[in-house]
Amino acid sequence: MNAATRSALTRGLLPLAVAALVLGSGRAAAVSTAALDLPQLGEPADNTLSPMQERALGARVTAELYRENYTVEDPQLIDYINAIGYKLAGASSTTPPPLTVFVVQDPRINAFALPGGYMGINAGTLLAADNESELAGVMGHELAHITQRHIARTAEDTEVGTIATWLAVIAAIIAGSANPDVVMGALAVGQGINYQRQVSYTRAHEQEADRIGIQTMAAAGFDPNGMASFFGKLQQQSRLYGNGIPEILLTHPLSTNRMAEAAARAAELPRIRHEDPIEFFVMRARARVLSAEMPGEALDYFANELKAGRDTIENRYGLAFAQFKQSQVVAAMQTLAPLVDRYPKQANIQLLDADLLAQNGRLDRAMDVYQRLLQLYPRYAPAMLAYAEALMNAGKPDAARQYLLSHEQAQGTQLATYQLLAQAARESGNLAESAYQMGTYLQLRGDPGSALAQLDAGLRLPELSAQDRARLVAKRTEVRNALPDSYLAR
Repeated sequence: MNAATRSALTRGLLPLAVAALVLGSGRAAAVSTAALDLPQLGEPADNTLSPMQERALGARVTAELYRENYTVEDPQLIDYINAIGYKLAGASSTTPPPLTVFVVQDPRINAFALPGGYMGINAGTLLAADNESELAGVMGHELAHITQRHIARTAEDTEVGTIATWLAVIAAIIAGSANPDVVMGALAVGQGINYQRQVSYTRAHEQEADRIGIQTMAAAGFDPNGMASFFGKLQQQSRLYGNGIPEILLTHPLSTNRMAEAAARAAELPRIRHEDPIEFFVMRARARVLSAEMPGEALDYFANELKAGRDTIENRYGLAFAQFKQSQVVAAMQTLAPLVDRYPKQANIQLLDADLLAQNGRLDRAMDVYQRLLQLYPRYAPAMLAYAEALMNAGKPDAARQYLLSHEQAQGTQLATYQLLAQAARESGNLAESAYQMGTYLQLRGDPGSALAQLDAGLRLPELSAQDRARLVAKRTEVRNALPDSYLAR
């Protein structure tokens, strides 16, 4: 998504934020990309959409975010966020649908729940959280919106026309979000919605999400005070921008009473001392680098932090990662070296060391690090993907492909897996397999047109085996059947 399109989407969709189940406030919430708020406005109840249909709708909206390159496709960050989500889901008193958590490439604070178990976390939310319990508080709050089906319950109590309007808007965004004119036209349909009624339901749901979210995060082993302390940060930001906050966002119920209620609920629970893992600080550093608007912004930030004497794990790792992203490999290796020696079993630090070794032409040493990590953490998907990519760089695409296919825990959980499988198959000369895997990758990214083009190219290959043809045809049928009615096939 280019800057102009993103800006147009933000301006056009801002009115939709009024009923969004978003935790953020202040300027961060006011300017948060409203396309992310959109799906929170119309999750119908079972008499309008079944849970399966809700899941399909959430998947379509999420795929649109992938297609517009608005998500952070970093295996380590994705794995970390999902691990917290799974921990919370396992502790929830109400079983959620299959949970999918993704990171949005936005340095501002926001989090949102989509129909069917999808949850988005802005990179800026990690940067604002001082500890893992605050991050878990945000996610626990959003998980409660999912388990309690707040959007569905709101839709049940509003006019059917309102539900249909918002579904039409969502469909329009999915069909033509690259064209701001399409978005604006769709929004014009929704101007008659009773905003105040929607807000009143949101207030009640926010209170319920706070209560259930605090219980869930405590059951998962996080400090339940994390939610209230994060509220404090949001209120501070709200005060900072004062009258600059649009009236539409002043209705979002972040109040002193709400903060006090969250603190009181946390005080009723047994005290929990949650020790933040190193991974939390490392992931904050990755989030800062990956969400920076300018290439050198994060590099300057971490360099200044170290120069000021704040030589923490987060700042040192962050500088090394920023240097790596700027192709300053030797400098990054020197920056990271103290952490590599001090934390020989910390997966993220060791993975960055291996990546730097590989970039520096020391592939044999890099492979040793990858293999040692996989012995320590055989089910860690980011290490699997890094190892497979290293095999391909070593001229062993068949070995990389077989490795990925034989490790089911990575298959289907990382978009990068399908992309690597397609690359490995292509480098091995198996073009039919490459077309199949790339078609799957593009389908999951929300680009069905390109997925069909890849599959059609595979079907045109000469001397295609009957098995490969049947597999490609089946995948093509799957992609075609999943297309919205309004989609015009190329």
